Amino acid sequence: MFSLGAADLARFLFAMVILLAAANLLGYVAERLAIPRVIGEVAGGLLLGPTCMGTLLPGAFAWLYQGFPTEGNLFGLIYQLGIIFLLYSAGLKFQSRFAKADVKTGIAIIVGSTVIPFIVGWLSTYVFDPHQFLGPDQNVLALKIVVAISIAVTSIPVIAKIFADLGILHSRFAKIVIAIAGIHDLILWVALAIASGIVSGGGHHGIDAWAVSKSLVITFGFLVVCIAVVPWVLRRITSKKANFLFRASFLGYFLVILFALSDIAGYLQVDVMYGALLAGVATKFSLPPALFQKLESGIQGISYAFFIPLYFALVGMNLNLAKDFNVGFFLLYLLFATVVQSLVVYFTCRVIRTDHLTSVNFAAAMNARGGPGIVLSSTAYALGIINQNFFAILVMLALVTSWMAGWWLRYILKSGKRLMPGDEDLVIQKVQPEVSFELHPEAE
Repeated sequence: MFSLGAADLARFLFAMVILLAAANLLGYVAERLAIPRVIGEVAGGLLLGPTCMGTLLPGAFAWLYQGFPTEGNLFGLIYQLGIIFLLYSAGLKFQSRFAKADVKTGIAIIVGSTVIPFIVGWLSTYVFDPHQFLGPDQNVLALKIVVAISIAVTSIPVIAKIFADLGILHSRFAKIVIAIAGIHDLILWVALAIASGIVSGGGHHGIDAWAVSKSLVITFGFLVVCIAVVPWVLRRITSKKANFLFRASFLGYFLVILFALSDIAGYLQVDVMYGALLAGVATKFSLPPALFQKLESGIQGISYAFFIPLYFALVGMNLNLAKDFNVGFFLLYLLFATVVQSLVVYFTCRVIRTDHLTSVNFAAAMNARGGPGIVLSSTAYALGIINQNFFAILVMLALVTSWMAGWWLRYILKSGKRLMPGDEDLVIQKVQPEVSFELHPEAE
């Protein structure tokens, strides 16, 4: 019933080994070059996908990744699991509390960097023709929501990784940005879940008031349950002696919760990926620090060694920059998105009397679209909201803006400037590799 021929299994495993090796190796090279790892992982897929290998060696590409009818389905499953683990990991990084002195800064940036860029992004669809980027679903309303989100979105995983690589994860600046990004992206994922609900509801022409209202109610209801009710339940049942699932497998227990909430979100036509994000948030709210650190370590071990690198590599394989990529429009879109988000964050900070350099640093950090930007494009493409061309534009937007943010923050630190008041005497604390070893010849 559930079987795969030996020859097909060998072909699939060989293809997966090549892709995983390329993703991890190029991710490592990217980190050595002070570039976000995600860029290298996507580059691995670009090299092995239609952009390079499919163009230069089409026969080898077809043999390796289209060798039998169900091979695409197997990679599709890994692709979806990669998104789920990425968003669960993002949810685990969610911070809901600011230091009292930083509340005003946080709230101002959250409101400014969410509302204004979203509105500007929506209005931009009246300047260019959005129909050229419509996917198979042909839903203009959903496409406008995706465009608006792409201008406003920020990346929790990528910006947190940039801070860790720079050794400033403990700084006041990093803590504020990560807290802002968590709340900020949760709001924007509500918008994407609404777009998903509209598409699932079958509204193809104009604004379907019933579909929008229904999606809003279900999405916010699911959000409230996951943030308020689920953590309360988990705190009361997780450590009970009668909870045999938790006693049987600590990590397995929380994976059950992850996939259960993702599944419920899918049945509610909210969005499976939104369920994964909220599962991470709910888990974060339910665990004491010691257990949370144990869970986060286990999840990261699974996710960042296998599922997430393969997901980003498969994103690269889904791109065909040699064929379906409008370079001119991408450059204009990159400039537009960067300028809008940067100016909004900068002037928001200035309004609340933040100094010039700190305002510029916040503007740069909030521009990193990274993982969530790529997940946005992947989800919208899978739902049929956008076509291959716009999918490529959004992925490249996420990659380039992440690189820009990392470059600016690295420059500030190297030049000896401070990130914000309170970080003048910041001591760099880089995270050491989890495993280090040397090879010693055996004693004679």
